[in-house]
Amino acid sequence: MEVPRIPSTVNAHAMSESLIKFFDDHIYPNEDSYDKAIEESGDPLHIPDVLDELKEEARKIGLWNLFLPDKNHGPGLSNLDYAPLAEIMGRVWWSSEVFNCSAPDTGNMEILAEFGTPEQKKEWLEPLLEGKIRSCFAMTEPNVASSDATNIGSSIESDGDNYVINGTKWWTSNAINPRAEICIFMGVTNPDNPPHQRQSQVLVPMNTQGVTVVRPMHVFGYDDGYTGHPEVKFENVIVPKTNLIGGEGAGFKIAQARLGPGRIHHCMRTIGMSERALELMIKRTLEREAFGKTLSEQGVIQQWIAKSRIKIEEARLLTLKTAWLMDTVGKDQARIEISSIKVSVMDAATYVIDKAIQAHGAMGVSQDTPLAKMAAGARVLRIADGPDEVHLQSIAKREINKHR
Repeated sequence: MEVPRIPSTVNAHAMSESLIKFFDDHIYPNEDSYDKAIEESGDPLHIPDVLDELKEEARKIGLWNLFLPDKNHGPGLSNLDYAPLAEIMGRVWWSSEVFNCSAPDTGNMEILAEFGTPEQKKEWLEPLLEGKIRSCFAMTEPNVASSDATNIGSSIESDGDNYVINGTKWWTSNAINPRAEICIFMGVTNPDNPPHQRQSQVLVPMNTQGVTVVRPMHVFGYDDGYTGHPEVKFENVIVPKTNLIGGEGAGFKIAQARLGPGRIHHCMRTIGMSERALELMIKRTLEREAFGKTLSEQGVIQQWIAKSRIKIEEARLLTLKTAWLMDTVGKDQARIEISSIKVSVMDAATYVIDKAIQAHGAMGVSQDTPLAKMAAGARVLRIADGPDEVHLQSIAKREINKHR
């Protein structure tokens, strides 16, 4: 694996080299042992010991909290500097946690760093930064189209010095994790306000009475184990008003602030996943023969490889432009690009991974390669963080408004 050839600071380039070496020395050699440890435990929520061992190793050499631009919490990288690091992490689906850079913790830490009170930061941000606990974000609901955040029906009702929370959430990534101690919950506090000022976000400890993890949700048959995305019920859950983040009615604004950097992270990890799929495709076609020559000599395979390279480069360049815009002019001025990468990167990934599977034949859909899980992950990202259709509509409206 080469260091991604993109504009970056000397510090970010050095970190890319260190990260690649860490993958070669520690991540790739432990891929099979990670999976085997979960399988042999008989517990789908088992967290392999190797994960904690690798975390310690990563932290020792400074590969920790790489995503936060605040130098008080990490190396202080910009979005553009962090992008190639996220790409490298995308090559192995569980690796980002090794560096304390995994979702939804990253987004939750960004929320607390930007909007949290000093007390909230001390109680929850600090242990998250230390990697001592995990977290979840409860926004999506089964009974409404959550792609329109104004549809959210869960309630956060005032009761003296407390809030009483009721609602059902699902696809609440990480809520099933034995180490998940805190949830950021989004619900309605002010139903009579304008649509985008009705929702608020509050901190809910996962051990609070009335919080119930109902069931894990499967993605094409994968439950994603301890990082899974369960349905969670909140029944008369009581939390103090000091757990409110950013003020009543600020929930939608906070959600939008959270999703901007998160989409850069998701997209760059997905590009890394696509690069690995392309590598696997090429290696497979070099060693397999059919009809008297290797698969790599077949014209149709060469077209797959060429088109995959083009799609990956296009997706990467657009994502890097978006990261640069976020760093230089801010998220609000990069809305078209943020929506664009959410669509184009997933399009590229689904193409590359599908061709890699096809090149492997039956092996490609089996457990003997990471490709089947990659395919599931890439497909679900066309829905997560806003479906393609919502992003396309947003792009179209902004383009049309330029000419009104």
